[in-house]
Amino acid sequence: MLPPSSSGTSSTGTSSTGTSSSGTATQKTRETAEALEADRPTPATDPRADTGPRGAEARTAPWGTDPYANALRNGRGPLFLRRSDGWLLPLEVERWCSDAGAADLSALHRCEGPVLDIGCGPGRLVAELTALGHRALGIDVSEAAVARTRRIGGSALLRSVFDPLPGEGRWGTVLLVDGNIGIGGDPAALLDRAADLLSTGGLLIAETSPLDIDERVQVRLDDGLRAPAEKAAPGPADRPFPWARIGTPALLRYAGACGWHPADQWSADGRAFVSLRRPRLHPVRERSARTSSQSAESANSTPVMSSQWER
Repeated sequence: MLPPSSSGTSSTGTSSTGTSSSGTATQKTRETAEALEADRPTPATDPRADTGPRGAEARTAPWGTDPYANALRNGRGPLFLRRSDGWLLPLEVERWCSDAGAADLSALHRCEGPVLDIGCGPGRLVAELTALGHRALGIDVSEAAVARTRRIGGSALLRSVFDPLPGEGRWGTVLLVDGNIGIGGDPAALLDRAADLLSTGGLLIAETSPLDIDERVQVRLDDGLRAPAEKAAPGPADRPFPWARIGTPALLRYAGACGWHPADQWSADGRAFVSLRRPRLHPVRERSARTSSQSAESANSTPVMSSQWER
């Protein structure tokens, strides 16, 4: 998850809590999470885990380790993304671990149908959506993030967006906020994957950089406590991974090239958002996507889909 790189005028609105309003709802989401976790594929069975341009392991392994996990457990930073030239981008861990704010709600109130939060982090948006009555699922590659999401009343799976997921082709809304449009360092590929996940006419809500930027770089996670040269031995968190930062103009260019239809643009609390309607795929690809989705859902329907997600 990435923060915006500048601040702006606050929007109006009030924040509600990020937990379910009753013990029954909390128990239901906990049972949902347990059922979904039982459906989680292991790396050994995921054909895309370590091969191909979309390989999830190389792109996401650092997020499952310290210092990211430590920051989420503690609910605070410091935590940065460090470019190879030493430039640091602060990550807003405290905001991520708080309740959903006014800017978050400006996006959540636009959600339609069942919602998939890609890179859900510590789960404030999933928990808030659940409290608002949405069927919502978060996915993240960090065990600490998934655990915290479940602890505050949301449902979450330990998966990358490029892994097989429940309900592919049937989600009403996909969220890419807190900088998650940068996942994988390839916005076009991520938009393509989001189209696979959404139903026809489904909505993608993405947060963009307030700057007019289109940057694709290699970064590392950094807690700012020790210089790289002071570390005894490099670990998974020291491994560089691809990331992207894009502003609204760049996202609209990528979206237009992929056939997405712009739906709305707005800003709140200095954060910029864009909503896009899913493109209609090429007929051959549409049939292929439906066939793949139906095959996957047939295998998943018993533990997951029969009671929790729309068919």
